[in-house]
Amino acid sequence: MFVIFGASGKAGGVTAAILRKAGQSVRAVVRNTRQAEPLAAIGCETVTADLTDPGSVRAAIEGAHTVQVLCPVPTGVPDPESAMRKMIDVAADALCAAPPAHVLAISDYGAQLEAGTGITLLFHYLETRLAPLAGRLTLLRSAEHMQNWARVIPVALQNGAFPSLHQPLSKVFPTVSAHDVGSIAAELLLDAAQRSNQPRIVSVEGPRRVTVLDVARALSDVAGKNVKAFELPRGEWATAMRAAGLTESHARLITELHDAHNAGKIDIEAGMTERRFGTTTLPEVIASLLSAHGHAQAV
Repeated sequence: MFVIFGASGKAGGVTAAILRKAGQSVRAVVRNTRQAEPLAAIGCETVTADLTDPGSVRAAIEGAHTVQVLCPVPTGVPDPESAMRKMIDVAADALCAAPPAHVLAISDYGAQLEAGTGITLLFHYLETRLAPLAGRLTLLRSAEHMQNWARVIPVALQNGAFPSLHQPLSKVFPTVSAHDVGSIAAELLLDAAQRSNQPRIVSVEGPRRVTVLDVARALSDVAGKNVKAFELPRGEWATAMRAAGLTESHARLITELHDAHNAGKIDIEAGMTERRFGTTTLPEVIASLLSAHGHAQAV
């Protein structure tokens, strides 16, 4: 039995679908019954679980041979850091108490760093808490998801410009499609290679690294409208994020992350990881995001 947490998400849903296509038994863990319907339609067993509730997490992994863990950064809560640490603690306690044969945790580029990385520091905590699983553990460190640019599309289409915290705009950084993360996760879950007594660390990014200028160019080409990016002054970041509805705590985590990104710290752990590359390009993801936004693509 393969248990997939976050199975209704962009990455987890792909993992679950590939496993089912391969003929595997899949238990899809979701937050509510509405999210379960499309997963049940492809033959998954579905269960609902509260990631902060030890009992429901233990029940979700009962009888599992393999578990994929995804702890999302909570939104709409006053202190997302504390909330995510609680989810990590609940998951780690359950998995370490009754270890499955294989656990794959979706982590983050830069998770090897011990301080000063904001949101990414929470994935360092995830890796640390799961470390006792040793050779049973695969850490899939993902570059920034291309789908995150969906947040700027309404502003970009309305104003012909969007603000960037990635600075300078010409800075090259790794990204990846969430679809490719889910696909490569499935490959790793199905990999029956002999394991060592150490965690397996795999880094995944897209076919090529990009700049914010590439994002603006892709938006312009696909939307048929000239779109430019501009550097949001560092002193205005907190105000802009608060205006977008983020709490002060959440804004701080994002600020610390982008400070680390802009300093070149968020990257693979050189010499310490396997590397995988997705095939989905940035323009392809931008096109799908614009379609989801209801914007007709340029012919």
